[in-house]
Formats: sequence, structure tokens, C-alpha cells
Amino acid sequence: MVSRVGRAGPAAAFFVLTISGAVAQTPAPVPTPVQVPALGALGQAPVGQTPDTPMSLDPNSPLAPLPDIGVAWPDLAVRPDDPATAIAATDANAETRYAWRIDGIDAIDAGLLRQRFAQLSTLDANDGQSANAAQLDRRAREDADLLNSLLRAEGYYDSNIVTRIEPSAKPMVVLSVAPGTLYRFKGVTIDGIAAAGDKAPGLVTAFGVKPEDPVNSDAIVAGQAKLTTQIGREGFPFAKVGDPAIVVDHATRTATLDLSVQPGGARKFGQIVALPGNRVFDADHVAEIARFSPGDAYDAAKIDDLRRALIQTSLVSAVDIKPVQGTTPDTVDVAVKLDRAPPHTIAGELGYGTGEGARAEISWTHRNLFPPEGALTLRSVLGTQEQLGSIVFRRNNFQARDRVLTLQASAVHTNRDAYDAKTFTLAGTLERQTNIFFQKTWTWSLGAELIASDERDVIVSTGDPRRRTFFIGALPTSLNYDGSDDLLNPTKGFRLGGRLSPEVSLQGSVFGYTRTQFDGSVYQPIGGSVVLAARTRLGTIVGAPRDQVAPSRRFYAGGGASVRGYGYQSIGPRDPNNDPIGGRSLTEFSIEARVKAFGNFGIVPFLDAGNIYTSPLPKFTGLQYGTGIGVRYYSNFGPIRLDVGTPINPQPGDSRIAVYVSLGQAF
Repeated sequence: MVSRVGRAGPAAAFFVLTISGAVAQTPAPVPTPVQVPALGALGQAPVGQTPDTPMSLDPNSPLAPLPDIGVAWPDLAVRPDDPATAIAATDANAETRYAWRIDGIDAIDAGLLRQRFAQLSTLDANDGQSANAAQLDRRAREDADLLNSLLRAEGYYDSNIVTRIEPSAKPMVVLSVAPGTLYRFKGVTIDGIAAAGDKAPGLVTAFGVKPEDPVNSDAIVAGQAKLTTQIGREGFPFAKVGDPAIVVDHATRTATLDLSVQPGGARKFGQIVALPGNRVFDADHVAEIARFSPGDAYDAAKIDDLRRALIQTSLVSAVDIKPVQGTTPDTVDVAVKLDRAPPHTIAGELGYGTGEGARAEISWTHRNLFPPEGALTLRSVLGTQEQLGSIVFRRNNFQARDRVLTLQASAVHTNRDAYDAKTFTLAGTLERQTNIFFQKTWTWSLGAELIASDERDVIVSTGDPRRRTFFIGALPTSLNYDGSDDLLNPTKGFRLGGRLSPEVSLQGSVFGYTRTQFDGSVYQPIGGSVVLAARTRLGTIVGAPRDQVAPSRRFYAGGGASVRGYGYQSIGPRDPNNDPIGGRSLTEFSIEARVKAFGNFGIVPFLDAGNIYTSPLPKFTGLQYGTGIGVRYYSNFGPIRLDVGTPINPQPGDSRIAVYVSLGQAF
């Protein structure tokens, strides 16, 4: 007997038509009703009637014994293996809660089968609700059919399922399964794959299904999807992969699979062209974002990457990208249509930090005021220790993917314990950025700054206040390497970063100096729920004494992104008024254990250390230590951090408790 199975669709279900021999039979004739004459008490016709005359029975006459027909009456005693008798032994209308189980599938790999059964089962959907005997019988039979279909999808075509109800105060519905033999492929044929040339062996490997594999619908559908993806990555933009046809042979308990593939010829990338109705970027800017150039071998993965990048600009609500025949037979053009997203953004932020005070920020952005991707942002900050107003021009994907040009003008009033500064800044930066969508291994930045700053601090030797105006020109640069596995919540790997800023200052006379900073962090998983994280930061200013460097350009330590447990910028040497004065070198260390506690919550004990020095080179003496514990909530967009710290060896005036809240880990 041979069954032909329909093509495997996305739902991974099979429909089987069984063809077998049959013997033609003539239906038995329907017997003609015979009228039986009524009999008297002795089997004789009553007086006055002939035997052919219809007679009525005497209701008081005894019945003659029934003849023995040789068939015993059914035994209606309750038997556990017969659901009919179990149901008959109960009141058909009585409703009660029930339980259910499946026996006989533990010997097969049934984890996914049980999961799918639970999702579709009528018994499981109504579990916990009362049901009568007839409902239980119907649900058991429905679920037996469901289980049989699921077993066939896994390659068990000869399964036998018996349902029964074990009567008790809480009836147990049992589906007893005999899976039978697991069917395997006798042959697997991919027609047309030879047209892919030297790419054919790799495509066959991508499909993955081969002779002697189980006839498993999940494996077949997954293989079809992998083959479709891989053939696009291998340079065939117009390839067509058909649905697999499967023929099952019940006599040998095997099957054959046939799949039709039309590669359609390999292509190289041609031009990017805009489809009618494109209202966001022109084809030239899309080409700047794309990670392929004309002449590169076609790769469908690069098309998917371009689609994600266009959406990530936040200026596009929908993307339609499709390959079209190029100007030459061996090329494929990429046609793009973009639908515009709302271009305006209004954002606000409220916060409080120990040492930084209360802070409110609001900003308005037009993300495409200067196409393509030329955004203008107006930003304002009102706080107890900071007031800011700025205008920022930002062009994303500037002449290359993930390259950002930023120009800004800002006026800031900053009131810290160390200084009070009113600063006007003109700055420009060209940088290669990383983000949570496309985390980069290497990032860099090149910048230029012109700063005019009126700053007030004190004379260290006397504590008398003073006011000075600084004019500063700086060329800040940075280079960073990220070898971690996640931008906001790294669990393994390491990061290294360096910053260099040559600066020229005019304050009475012209002098120069260089600010340098090095950052490094490492992440090591321990077991399945603990990550040990550590970091260090070293900084130096060479070329000028501390007192000549503007207070706002010196190094400081303390706070949520520095040494926790201390107030913002509170660590280091202090003036006669017990206010920090900053320094020319910096040393910081941190270590913490990130422990997944329960659900999406984690506990993070930490120990930080650091200090500020007046010497140009960082030292490792006189460190201030802070310790504490944090709570992490791991949301879909990254961990939310709450740290509570305390200083171990505080300086006079340091608070005993400091609290920090932010998005992302501390480092």
C-alpha cells in the first residue's frame, strides 16, 4: 500500500490519501416486510376466523419463550479500557472537573510534540472546567485525531491511539499511544540544483535533508527555508524553490522526497534605482547607506541589511526593496521605494543625581530638515546646577554608512562644587558610531572645539574666590575597540578606548597642553547566572600646571559613572573650603558581580576605587573606596540600573549614601 503525501506548506502539516485494493460487493437485498397473523393463547386462530384472517393478540395471554439465537447479551460492567462503559456508568448529564494525560510517547523525542499538542488540544483548552461524560468522550476523540496528525508530522505513520476514561471523583482522560515505526527517507532528490554550478554542493548541504533522515515535516520546512536563504546569498536573485513532494511507502516504512529548484542564473549588483512614489531619500543616498557596490556578487543578506538600515534612520515608515533585471544580463539592479515617517520628535527628561541636583531637559528635532538626514535639534536644560541652551545640526550616514557629522553651538551655565562656569562653545565632530542595532567593533571620532568660558573658583593657597576667562581651542579625537557581545548588557569579551585632545588656551598668555584618557573593561561569565565585570580608567594632562588649566577642563572623580558611593566630582584634593579642585591625573577601578536573581531582576554587588592627583602621571596611592549593591531590571531595550553606594573611607563632608539611576550597566 502506497500513500502520496501532499506538499509541505508553511504549517508543516501533511495530508495523506491512502490507495488500496478493494473487492466489489453487491449490496444485500432489503427484506420485504411480512405480515404475521395474530395468534391466540394456544397458537390457534380464534373462533370464527380462518388462519388467513388477521387476528388481534390477547393482552392477557402469556408470551412464549424467546428462541435462543446463540448471541450473549452485552456486559455493561465498567471496564477501565473501554470509554463507552466508563461513560455509561456515570450520569451522562453530570458535570465534573477532569484531568488528562498521554501515555506511550516518552520513548520518542516528544518535547516539541507535547508543546504543540498543549497549544491545540481541546482537553487542555478546557482543563479546569467541568464537563459531562459525552463532552469528555468527544474531546478525547478530537485530541486523538490531533495527536495522530502531530505524530505523522514527525514521521510516525503507523501510530495507534486508544482513548479511555478512568472513572473516579476526578475522571482521568487517557490517550494511550503506540507510535509504531519511525519512517525514514529512502531517497532525496533536488531537481535543477546542478544549474547552480560549483555552488550546488553547498546548496544541497544547506537544505540538509538526506536519505535515512526521519520523515519530519519540521526538518523539511526548515531545510526549504535555509535553501531559499542560501541560494539568495550565493548570488541567485531570481531563484525559485518549489514545495517538496513526498511519497510514503507503508509496506517498506520509507518515503521519497522530490524538490524542484530553478536557480535562474548568478548575478552581480548593478545600480540602485528609485521606484515611483519614493518620497524620502534619492537613490544616491540609499547607495551611501548600502554595504555593497556595483560589481559585487549579489547577496540577499545585504539587501536585508539595507532594509534594516533604512528603517533605523527613523525617517522611513515602510521599505519596498526588490531585485530587478539590470542593464546587462549578468547584473541585477535594486529598486527601492520608501514611505515617509513623521519627521518631528519632541523629547523630555526628568532626573536627580546626588551631587548633580534636579534636572529637566526638553528637546525638539526635525530629523530631515536638510535632506538627506540633516536634522536640526533645539535643546534646553533647566536644573539646580546646570542650565543649557543649544542648537545642533546632525547629518547621519554622511557620505558613508554610520558616519555622523555634528555641528553645534551651545551656551551653558554650570554650577559645581569645584567651579562655576558660563561657557559658550562652537564644536564640530565627524565620527563612526555604534548603536544597539549595528554594534561596531571599531569606532572613532575627529573633532574641533572653540570655547569661551568665564569660570569662578578659589585660590588654593588662601581660599579666596577668583574669576578668570579662558579661550580654548581643542582637537579631540578618540578610538575605541568593542569586543563585547552586547552594547548595553555585555556578558563576555572586553572593550578598550583611548581619547586624545591637544588644546591651546589663552588666559593671560598662550600655552598648550594635552589631555589623554584610557579606558578598559572586561566581562567574564561564571556559571549560567553570574557575570564578573571589571574596568579601569587612567587619565593625564601634560604640558601645563594644574592651576593654569581651566577648572572645567581638569579631571574629576566620583559619581555613578565613576566611583560609586561618592558625590559627583567629590573625590580628590580640596581647597580650604573643602570643595574639590580637580587634578592633572586620574586613576579609577571598578569590579562588580552581575547576578541574575529571579525573572528579569538581578542583584549587583560592587566595589569601586579611585583618586585624583596633581602630578601629570596617575598614581595608585591614597585611593578612595566605595561599595554598595545595585538592582537591575532587564527590559527588552536594555537593563535599567539602580545603584546604592556608600564610601568606605570618606573625606570630611562626604555623604554616607549615594543613589544612581540610569539605563544600561555602569560600564
